[in-house]
Amino acid sequence: MLNPILAAQSANIFGRIFEDQSAANLNFPTTGEVLSCILSALVLGFLIGLVYMFTHRKTGYAQSYVLAMPMLSGLVATIIVMMCLMASSTTGVTAAISLTGAFSLVRFRSAPGDPRDIAYVFFAMVMGTVCGIGFIGYAFLIFVILSAVLILLSVCNFAAPKTQDMTLKITIPENLNYNGVFDKVFEKYTTNYLLRRVKTTDFGTLFDLVYSIRFKTDSDQKQFIDEIRALNGNLNVTLVLYKYDDQIYDQKQK
Repeated sequence: MLNPILAAQSANIFGRIFEDQSAANLNFPTTGEVLSCILSALVLGFLIGLVYMFTHRKTGYAQSYVLAMPMLSGLVATIIVMMCLMASSTTGVTAAISLTGAFSLVRFRSAPGDPRDIAYVFFAMVMGTVCGIGFIGYAFLIFVILSAVLILLSVCNFAAPKTQDMTLKITIPENLNYNGVFDKVFEKYTTNYLLRRVKTTDFGTLFDLVYSIRFKTDSDQKQFIDEIRALNGNLNVTLVLYKYDDQIYDQKQK
């Protein structure tokens, strides 16, 4: 049985914002409280989408990803509120079941594999969770703090590397010995380079060499490519960022 003293001290948290939310009773919220929690989660998800658009304004973003933010936070809040309606046990058990159910039901895969995208997914899920258990005031406060930090880090370009890691693909004729032929150019323009892949193309008449390189801060990429072209017979030279490097030598690419 529940302790009558603790039960008397517990109050419906959906009617409170910041007042004594430590003694939460999640059982049987009213219809208005349910709607306020879900709508608050949707609003916060929409605001998270706006923050995501601002922090990714230079790199670009997908519309579907932005639209997923309010959907995700709203769905998580709905799951938790429905669990509260069904619960008849203590607050701790209710919260544990709600959180476990919400996080186990949600499966999300970030398209480009950017860790920041995964962080925004959890951001939306956390806001939905906090709204779902009735801490709407805290949800907006946490959103303001985290959003301010994310925007500040984006504007300051925090932790941007001073060197640029890239992938270089060089096409050479079959009669050219590639061992050491580009070393002088690499030593002039890069701080680090490594041959990652060698592949024959066009029935063995050409070779594709794939290098991982790290440019010096003051390197001229165009001059670098021009010197490579002078050594490979003016054949194709491709230079891409690491985040896109799989696309240039994927065997399934047509």
